[in-house]
Amino acid sequence: MNEQWQDTPEEHDFPAAASYLRLLMSAADADRAVVALRNAPTEVYLAKDLLRASGLALLERENKHVAHDLEKVKKGSLLSPVLLVAGDLRERRPLVVADGYHRICASYWIDENSPIPCRLVTLPPL
Repeated sequence: MNEQWQDTPEEHDFPAAASYLRLLMSAADADRAVVALRNAPTEVYLAKDLLRASGLALLERENKHVAHDLEKVKKGSLLSPVLLVAGDLRERRPLVVADGYHRICASYWIDENSPIPCRLVTLPPL
């Protein structure tokens, strides 16, 4: 079973990313980050590296959203690229998965070396 990915994120991923990012930063900064995500090039990173850099735990296969994405892959449906805000090792700030955590976990369950298309932005310094 191999994942297949869309070329661009789904439109509903951007408001979802904004909603999550507003929990971590001002609404204005979150909105700027989402605009940048819309315009960012797509890059590919491995599932295992995304989990390590974010510090997030691997969700179980039985997690409702992970299981849904695994089923989508099994049926040949395309997954949406992941939206990320870069971390900063010097500031001990991990990578932020703004949207797509469950897709990363589903990909990891298929193969930890799964290449995942992502949009990655870096926040400007304060």
